[in-house]
Amino acid sequence: MSTVISIRIPNELDAKLAEIAEQAERSKSYHIQKAIEYYLSELADFQVALDRLHDSTDPVVSLKDMRKEHGL
Repeated sequence: MSTVISIRIPNELDAKLAEIAEQAERSKSYHIQKAIEYYLSELADFQVALDRLHDSTDPVVSLKDMRKEHGL
């Protein structure tokens, strides 16, 4: 099942999207869907990072210690 969503974007962005769609031989809708999926995935990763940053029980490991631990 899918849902139709209507959005308004600037003409310049539409032109770039149309060019990419033509080069990739995929629809603009396909690229918009993939962009939203990527954004939501990155947003989820960002939220996990923020949660860990604010978790006082989660130890902070320095880059120096990480390199030493992995023999780098």
